[in-house]
Amino acid sequence: MNEEDAGHQWHDLAAVDDLPAGQMTAHEINGLHVALYNAGGRLLATDNICPHGEALLTDGYLDDTVIECPLHGAQFDICNGVLLCGPAETDLRSYSTRVADGHIQVLLPIQST
Repeated sequence: MNEEDAGHQWHDLAAVDDLPAGQMTAHEINGLHVALYNAGGRLLATDNICPHGEALLTDGYLDDTVIECPLHGAQFDICNGVLLCGPAETDLRSYSTRVADGHIQVLLPIQST
C-alpha cells in the first residue's frame, strides 16, 4: 500500500526557487498549519504551530535544523519534529517532502470534512 492509499496526499507548497537555503515559509492546507524549511538544501516540513503557546514557528528563529518558538523559546529539530528543549512538552509532527516538476510537495493527511 502506498502513502496516498493510507489516507495521505501530496500537496504543492512552493516552487523550489522560491525557498532559498536558510529560509522557511508558512502554509495552511485544509486547516493544517505547515512550516516548510530549506536547511542547507534539505527540504523539510513540520507542524507550524508550537504545541506550547499556539505561536507560528515560522515567526521564530531558524538555526540550521533547529526552529525556536518566538513566544517562549521552545526548540525543535525540524528533521524529525523532536522537542529539544521546553517549555513545550510534546514533539511536532514532521512530514515527508519531495520535489516534483520544480515544486516542493509535502505529504499530508487527508482531512475529513
